[in-house]
Amino acid sequence: MSDNQPPMGPDPKLMMELVTEKMPFGKYAGRLLCDLPVHYLEWFQREGFPKGRLGMQLATLYEIKINGLGEILNKLRRLKGN
Repeated sequence: MSDNQPPMGPDPKLMMELVTEKMPFGKYAGRLLCDLPVHYLEWFQREGFPKGRLGMQLATLYEIKINGLGEILNKLRRLKGN
């Protein structure tokens, strides 16, 4: 691997945001992103994720949840004391 290739794996900052940031709008406004129900994330996947950072966060969360990787979120929550 050369020095100019990006590191493999998820962005650690983005992953921590999933357990610390809240949904800014909609039916689940104020809820931690990691606590959003799968059906809500599926709706965004069908209709289109928002632009920008929030869209990236929700798309990442969708992939984690539909692939049964929710334990990753639980470990991050424990690290942050949530």
